[in-house]
Amino acid sequence: MTKQLFLFIKILFITLFQISAIQQSSAAYILRANADSLALYQTQNLIIQKLSNHIYEHISFLKTNDFGTVACNGMIVVNKNEAIIFDTPSNDQGSAELISYVTKTLNCTIKAIIPTHFHNDCVGGLEKFNESNIPAYASAKTIELLNKNGTKFSKPINTFHDKFSIKVGNKKVYAEYFGEGHTRDNIIGYFPEDKAIFGGCLVKESGASKGFLGDANIYAWSETMRKIKQAYPGAKIVIPGHGKWGGTELFDYTIKLFDLTNIR
Repeated sequence: MTKQLFLFIKILFITLFQISAIQQSSAAYILRANADSLALYQTQNLIIQKLSNHIYEHISFLKTNDFGTVACNGMIVVNKNEAIIFDTPSNDQGSAELISYVTKTLNCTIKAIIPTHFHNDCVGGLEKFNESNIPAYASAKTIELLNKNGTKFSKPINTFHDKFSIKVGNKKVYAEYFGEGHTRDNIIGYFPEDKAIFGGCLVKESGASKGFLGDANIYAWSETMRKIKQAYPGAKIVIPGHGKWGGTELFDYTIKLFDLTNIR
């Protein structure tokens, strides 16, 4: 066997192994999601599962250069035939399916879509919401970063600053900025009725790595999480941007992960 042929076979084997690992990773996530709570809806683009009386989690899949295919979470708050959604699915197909499920199966009017930061796993399907005339609300920091990156949408995004609230039925949903972490603009969503928090990529699932840090402030991250933990010590449902949802132990894990003594 020539040296060139051996090198080709080696590269081919590594490539096939990586593809297999990515496929198994996505499949494992779907199986785990079903094991945790029977999925109400599941396709290759989207998973929807119910976590409490008013809280649903939507899971879509984003292809990345550095991490392969990544499962991305969002939160749906439903009350009295109205819904608020935090983060779009990662693409138009998943967003179209989500809009259809919430409006037709859950029989809810979607009052707002709220991206929690400017990355594609939060806004990748926003045009589908625009097509359905669903208002989008984002922090001024998020809109600034979208504009800086040249991201354009067919309709303007409504702006708020550090805190925003909107009614869903007869209850309020909150979006709030606590500081920098995963990005300079990351916010969280909160629904007091079910003590549910959507932490987005600011919050890590237990056991997760630090993940993508290209726009992060790793030196502020732990302090931002401490502020959230202090504000919502009684949270029962905490949904991270990626991975398994849990409780306040996700706050503690994220604080420890980005503690200055652990920064390398």
